[in-house]
Formats: sequence, structure tokens, C-alpha cells
Amino acid sequence: MPKQKTDDLLKLIASLNRAEKRHFRLFVKRNQAADAEILFLQLFDIMERTGEYDEEYLLKRIKGIKKSQLSNLKAHLYKQLLTSLRLLNRNKDDEITLRENLDYARILYNKGLYRQSLDVLDKAKKRALEIEVHTTALEIAQFEKLIEGQYITRSIQGRAEELSKTCTKLTRHITATNTWSNLALKLYGLYLKVGLVSNEQDFVMVKSFFSSQKPDTKYKNLDFWGKVYCCQSFAWMHLMCHETPLSYRYTQRWVELFRNRPQMIEVNAALYLKGIHNNLATLFNMWQYQRFVDELQQLDLFPHQFDLTNNVNVQGLYHLYQFDHQIRKHYMEGTFKEGLGLVPQIMEVIKDDRYNWDEHRKMIFHYRIACLYFGSGDNDSAIDYLNEIINQRSPNYRSDIQAYARILSLICHFEMGNVQLVEYQVKSVYRYLAKVEHLQETQQLIFRFLRRIPRIREEQLKGEFIKLKEKLDGVKQKPFEKRPFTLLDIPSWLEAKIDGVTVQQVIRRKFLKSTEVTAKV
Repeated sequence: MPKQKTDDLLKLIASLNRAEKRHFRLFVKRNQAADAEILFLQLFDIMERTGEYDEEYLLKRIKGIKKSQLSNLKAHLYKQLLTSLRLLNRNKDDEITLRENLDYARILYNKGLYRQSLDVLDKAKKRALEIEVHTTALEIAQFEKLIEGQYITRSIQGRAEELSKTCTKLTRHITATNTWSNLALKLYGLYLKVGLVSNEQDFVMVKSFFSSQKPDTKYKNLDFWGKVYCCQSFAWMHLMCHETPLSYRYTQRWVELFRNRPQMIEVNAALYLKGIHNNLATLFNMWQYQRFVDELQQLDLFPHQFDLTNNVNVQGLYHLYQFDHQIRKHYMEGTFKEGLGLVPQIMEVIKDDRYNWDEHRKMIFHYRIACLYFGSGDNDSAIDYLNEIINQRSPNYRSDIQAYARILSLICHFEMGNVQLVEYQVKSVYRYLAKVEHLQETQQLIFRFLRRIPRIREEQLKGEFIKLKEKLDGVKQKPFEKRPFTLLDIPSWLEAKIDGVTVQQVIRRKFLKSTEVTAKV
């Protein structure tokens, strides 16, 4: 068994909870004699206990086994684990149940028990149509057609017409949904690669791409999943083009689709959570604090709607979004020091890799944590987390985050008095941004300022800060220059330098002022 397969087996065993381990042992022993020694169960017990694969140790501990047998034994154990997990989860996942009923129908069909097979298929199809799993429903309908061709009934003529219409309708739904889901995935891939558009050329490119790929199907004619993917596609497109209010319209519609049909949350909880996440992100970008808090409360209620213990994937997404938006809440409130209380929890999850978060998600957390430390005045710790991003080997995703990490690192070094280091690194960072085409006007203004630092007298600094802030306030109004201010609040930093206070104090002051205005309204 190749090393990759061995690692996969170890990860699968490590992912099992106590109930799953107990079920596996009972599943394996169900047809075995009490004193029988099952080799793959012995392998499981050793790997589960040690958490590693030590070939020499295994050969000593498992009597009567040869080295040449280990590869097949591991493959058999992996298959048995999946079989056990499938049996344990068959009543917790509708799609697993549907697939199981299809298998039962096939067994009955192979025995020539056509009527019984059709009964099973009919019940499964009704459930598949109810939760709009149209791909499985089509497979069931196709199987029904096969059986009806061999099991003649008096209603064959009517059934033939009915099944024909059902298959045509399902095919139409599947095609439309598939087209929208493909578009949503392509846009998400583009977003991960380049982030938000930074100029008119990129704006036109994204709009043209969307128009050329957009299906002709009207929204009202789509099934539930088609509508979700349609909203997802529009949300990504508008987000990339800095059209945040329009993006919010579609993320809100996306979430409402699930809330109007709560049973669909059970079918695809991950997609519902993704909708809440994007909804919160757009509210943050619009700085709509009260709406943001209200939506965050909906996220907090999610464990009451869905049993997280049954699905580690959903559990991981829930905690991912919880951490992410709790940090954003601290950004909005200007409570950076309080937000640092989240850091140990986040780093513990990243370190033990319990949810298998990908490198992109880890990078986002490193950046968010760095911003918390920067806002709280701990520039040294901020640099440690920024270096986790900067020192990655040629990552091909989120070049915008990588760009802002480098700029924030320069500012942190400036705050720490490392003037010579800033002067040296400015050129390197400038070349990097030019290479990845993220050299926006905001960044150019900051670079010009940092490059001049060694030649500015201390008594002149305040005046230079005021000039830079006035320039940035003007740039902020331009269509493609808004993004840097949501990822890195440079104006608040400058205001802090001008007033002789901390960044946290400035943002907290703004927050309290905005909430007072909202309360009066």
C-alpha cells in the first residue's frame, strides 16, 4: 500500500469518534466466533492506539502475518471502515439512504422480483424529488424504465408516458443547475487567484466572462439548487467587481432560500453555512454593524438546527466561520485586545488539524490575527503571523492578501523603529506587487511615504501623516481603490499617528460615534 494510502488510512482512523470506533468493532465481530483473531481488527487497534504506522512493530505484534500481507490488510481495513461508517450514517444522510434503496432495488431486480423493486424505487424517487436531489431521481426514473420494459402491467402505456415526461423534466433541471454550479465554481476559482478587480480592464474582463458563461434559464424556472447556485454566481461576480450592495442582495436571497425551506439545511448544511458566511462578509464590507450582529446571531443558532456531532465537515465549517466573523466583529467594534482571546483557540485548531482546513483558510486566519495584533499595538507579534504568509513558497492563490501582508509588515517595522529595514524592504515589496499586478494608487502613495521616511525629520512627521491621510481620503472614493481599506485600515492608522493615540482607540471612537448616530435615527 503506497505511503499516500497509508497516510489516508491513518487520517481516517484519527477522524473516528468514540461511537464510530465502538460501532466498527461490533460490526467486525458480528459474525465472528468469540475467540477468533481478526487480523485487520488487530491492525486497527494498534494504529488507533499508537497513531502511527510502524511496520516492524506491527510484524512483532500481529502474530502469523507476513510483510507481504500488510499492503492488502491495510486496503481491506480501509474498505471495512468505510462500510461501517456507511451503515452507521445511513439514517443521518438522505443521499446515503437514497443510494442504499437503489442498491436494494437492484438486488430485487436481479432476483426477478420486479414489483418489489419498483415499490422500493417509487418511495426513493418521492423522497429524492422532495429534497430536489434530481440527479439521483433521474437515475431512479431510468431504472424504473428498464424494469417497466420487462415487467408488463395494465398501466404500462400511462407509466411509459409518465416516466418519459419525468426524465425529460429532470434532465432539464439538472442541465440548468449544472451550468449555474459550473459558473459559480469558475468565479470562485478566479476570486481565489486574483481577489477583487483592481482596474477597469479587470472589471470588464470579469463582466464579460460572466455574461459569456451565464445560462439563459430564467430564475423562476430553476429548481431549489439551481436558484442557490444562481445566487452564488451573481454574488461572486458583484463582489469581485466591488458592487457590494448587489452582492449582498444575492447572498441574502441565497440564505433566505434555505430559511424558507428548513429541511434543505439538513440536505446540504455546508452550502447554507457558506451563504451565511458570504452574507456576513458583505455586511462587514458595507460596515453595517447591526445587520452584521443580527446575522452573526443566526450563525450562533446553527447548532440548534443541525447536529454537528454527526458531520465533521459541517462542524469544521461552522467553527471556521464563527472564528472568522468573531474577529471581524472585533474589527468593527475596535476591540482588538479582546479579540486576541480567540487566537489560542484558532491556533490550536490549526495545529492539530482536526478539521483539515486548507492552506488558503490558514493564510486568511494568519492575516486576520496579524491585524488583531497590529490594532492592539503588538507589532512584533503581528510580524510573526505576517511572515507565515510572506514566507510561503510560491502560493498561487489570494495574491491580494499576500500583497497586503507585505504592506502591513512594512508598517509594523516602521512602528517598531526599524527604519533601515523598511528602506531596504520597500523596494523588494514594490517589485513583488508590480509582478502580481497589485500596485494600486493606495499602495503607491504608501510606498512613496515609506521610501521618504529616512529623510523626514521627526518634527515633520505629523505634517507628512496629515498630507498622506488627505490623499488617501481622496483615493478612497475611487471605484477600484476601496478594497485596501477593508483589508487594511490605513486611514485609521494615520489618524492614530496624528492624534498620538492607538489604532484601537481611533476605531473604537468611530464605532461609538456611529452607534450613537444609528440610535438617534
